Amino acid sequence: MAAFSYTAVNSSGLEQSGELSAGDVTAAREQLRSRGLLPVQLVEQSVAEQQTADTGAKKVKPKSLQIFSRQFATMIEAGLNVVTALAILEEQTEDDNLGLVIGELRSDVEGGMLLSEGMARHPRIFSRLYISMVEAGEAAGILDIVLDRVAFQIEKETSIKRKVKSAMIYPTAVLVFATLVLVGMLMFLVPIFVDLFKELGGDLPTLTKIVVAASDALKAYFYIIFPVIGAAIYGLMRYKRTEDGRRHWDRFRISLPMGIGQVVLKVGMARFSRTLASLIGAGVDIIKALEITGATSGNSLIEDAVKDVAEKVQQGVPIAIPLEEADVFPPMISHMVRVGEETGELEKMLGKVADFYEDEVDTSINSLTSIIEPVMMIGVGLMVGLIIISMYLPMFKLLTLIQ
Repeated sequence: MAAFSYTAVNSSGLEQSGELSAGDVTAAREQLRSRGLLPVQLVEQSVAEQQTADTGAKKVKPKSLQIFSRQFATMIEAGLNVVTALAILEEQTEDDNLGLVIGELRSDVEGGMLLSEGMARHPRIFSRLYISMVEAGEAAGILDIVLDRVAFQIEKETSIKRKVKSAMIYPTAVLVFATLVLVGMLMFLVPIFVDLFKELGGDLPTLTKIVVAASDALKAYFYIIFPVIGAAIYGLMRYKRTEDGRRHWDRFRISLPMGIGQVVLKVGMARFSRTLASLIGAGVDIIKALEITGATSGNSLIEDAVKDVAEKVQQGVPIAIPLEEADVFPPMISHMVRVGEETGELEKMLGKVADFYEDEVDTSINSLTSIIEPVMMIGVGLMVGLIIISMYLPMFKLLTLIQ
């Protein structure tokens, strides 16, 4: 679908301007004529212009989008038409940003656009997964069921993200605290002992020399060291956004020790299974479903593997075979998919896999938290203890000489 901006004249001779989505210019002209409009000017928008049209939209909280989808589904199921339902939701929503988007959606649908086409104009709000499911629901006449599935999908994804973020809060806080303590000791505590060592004279132990050298370097060049560290962190964040950087980062995350990599992999498997199950249940074509699942997986390794699966499925190969050949997918997924294909209940099997991995994520996060907490505390203790010992070693040496 391409986006077109148009200027047209209605039956009363009044000029109207707006935007619409169509396959090509001919389809766009036909769409205008079906609305009783005579096109005067019709221009296809570039990708940059389409993205710019949505840059003013602020992001909407997943919870707000979930409530919107659930309420929308209920209204459609109750027999309300799309425009009426959107008008009610526009007034009822407590999220101002979402309210503005719903208002634009209502105007687009009133103007003759499909709901999925209107949503496609707001890519920052509605993901490709959301739009594709709505598009399939419109085609199959099950929009209410699909919207309910979308709400369920958002709920599950939000739940996993919330659990992972909660598990990361404690280690992050301890790491920040330890870093501040280390910098504070090197900049303010160690110099006090350095003056004392100068008065005592004599040769300092090797460990003390290293700590003193680090303290002197930090005090003398802090205006260089801190900006360099900040620039390095910023550079890594920017590199992560590049294609190569994303691939290296995803490979690094999965290989992390202490079970962290396994948690990352399980989160990816849960998202893959839940997304594919939702798309198949909504009636999306299997090839398109695989493409969308890969693009929304959140991990480039899974995305590459799913692309390979989609290519082989397009050649007539059952889904289970390329899944089994891909290293990133555990055997359980290919076995369950094989059963689903043979019994005709692929959506159900994928849903069970998603439930299993979501439970596994819960268990793994709890285990990981119980392991990380003492490890972090031991690390902080060793770091502080190392500096304290290095400061007291010269005194112990002096006492030995006096004796």
